[in-house]
Amino acid sequence: MFRAPEFDNYRAKDFSPVFHHRAKFTDDIVCTIAVADALVNERDPAVAFKDWGRRYWDNGGWGQRFALWLASEEMGPYGSYGAAMRVAPAGLLATSVDHAIELARAVTRVTHDHPEGLKGAEATALAIFLAKRRVTPHNIKVAITERFGYDLERTVDEIRRTYRFNETCQETVPQAFVCALDAKDFEDAIRNAISIGGDSDTVAAIAGGVAEALFGIPDDIADAGWCYLTHEMREVLTRLYREVGELV
Repeated sequence: MFRAPEFDNYRAKDFSPVFHHRAKFTDDIVCTIAVADALVNERDPAVAFKDWGRRYWDNGGWGQRFALWLASEEMGPYGSYGAAMRVAPAGLLATSVDHAIELARAVTRVTHDHPEGLKGAEATALAIFLAKRRVTPHNIKVAITERFGYDLERTVDEIRRTYRFNETCQETVPQAFVCALDAKDFEDAIRNAISIGGDSDTVAAIAGGVAEALFGIPDDIADAGWCYLTHEMREVLTRLYREVGELV
């Protein structure tokens, strides 16, 4: 029986194929689309999360507290701290370091207002912004460590030995950064992220955002991934990438 990597970890990089025939987009993808929608269409992020989350409610995978928030009429934050996996559009659209931090906070604090949640989202957006500006992986590590205090000195092999499932930013963001910044290309970053185990879709979403900005996505992987998305998701992403292209 097929099980998602986050529930049945495969702690090696030699898995095949990259896209299982029963694969589907995750809750993290839905939330990333909501962030992109909020930023490119100037929507209230909370409204965008409610809209997209309810539209794809049956896709599943929601964290318990986020699911309760989605189902409620509440629009305010609830102190959670695991939002870095959805913030990539903020890093792509940012025009400066300060702008990256500002956009990350704007799309995070509406739900995940815990200091660690804000920190993880800001660090992820900043790493993506720096990668997009062709800052080297080493210098991205230095900048992130100096500003946020994350330990980025461990190797992927060292992380893999002891890493366990954890949804918090403080236990996913540093690991994801190492997976991306120590990779040789985009696919290698995703394989690194899957191989360490834990909350694989979250780690891969964070690592993938950084790796995309560093290396770009190969056409075969981009084309295959595009096919898993709905028409309305593709429309939002098309506008996002159009705006990103105009900023370059």
